[in-house]
Amino acid sequence: MKRVILINAIELELPDTIRIHPVVNMSRIRRYKEQVLGQKKQLALPVIIEEEEEYKVKKIMNKRKRYSKWEYLVKWKGYITEEDSWKRETNLKNAKETVEEYEKKYG
Repeated sequence: MKRVILINAIELELPDTIRIHPVVNMSRIRRYKEQVLGQKKQLALPVIIEEEEEYKVKKIMNKRKRYSKWEYLVKWKGYITEEDSWKRETNLKNAKETVEEYEKKYG
């Protein structure tokens, strides 16, 4: 955090490689929780759907347009935040309800 702008907005100190507006609402900020040193990470196993391995989507965290296609930042069930990844909408066909919930809430 660089500085507090208003009671509900802060300016972030970001590297040059991140091209977003540095001022964000406080509701978007979460405290970072580091994994306990020495703790073994139990990763969730994929489920098999139509003979392919798939992972369960816990929540859609954000949305962006990249190369004219929508991508969603996916939080995976059973994984820590560092494992969140951007996936195209076409790759989330078995998580349509989760995508629809995000769209209904944030549009």
